[in-house]
Amino acid sequence: MIRVGILGPVGSGKTSLIEFLTVVYVKRGVKVGILTNDVVSAHDAMRIYRNLVERDRIIPRENLLGLVTGGCPHTAIREDPSLNIRALETLQERSNPDIVFIESGGDNVMSTFSSSLADYVIFVLDTSAGDKYPGKGGIGITESDLLVVNKIDIAPLVNADLNKMREDAQRVRRGKPNVFVSLKTGEGTTDLVKILDGELGIEELLKRGGQGK
Repeated sequence: MIRVGILGPVGSGKTSLIEFLTVVYVKRGVKVGILTNDVVSAHDAMRIYRNLVERDRIIPRENLLGLVTGGCPHTAIREDPSLNIRALETLQERSNPDIVFIESGGDNVMSTFSSSLADYVIFVLDTSAGDKYPGKGGIGITESDLLVVNKIDIAPLVNADLNKMREDAQRVRRGKPNVFVSLKTGEGTTDLVKILDGELGIEELLKRGGQGK
């Protein structure tokens, strides 16, 4: 089971990214599980349930779990990930997925996942927060395996310089991959999937028929 942690500020598009990737990989024969973290409600899990379980029937109900952590978002994914680890064990018992997407509660650029919880970490930013963000650094931006800058379609509306963001991301991440996308229009998503295919070994997984099959 490949555990992919997804984190970033509130509203950056973490849930949208999970929904997009789930549809892509399920259609290719990968068994996907989803684990969400919210501080005070199961809002993200309920949204995913409505979209991917109830409406589009992309994944069965047992492949989705929503946690309400009740505290600082990064505590449940870094300092004490035991609640998430138990939830992963439950998902594995229920459906034995090939990949689990673990969504953190919205947090800042200093958040990251414990290595005991996630094998691969994606940090999501969006252009509406301003083009300064990649250059600000922070361990979420600099140490994540993949930086996804979302909502590039609205860059002109918020005076965000995408070239500056690309240059800053390349500088602070020192060769680690970055991808600029619009999950709304689809721009950049082909590159996103190509990067993740290589980073996660998706083709090898499919050749083996999936770990959970």
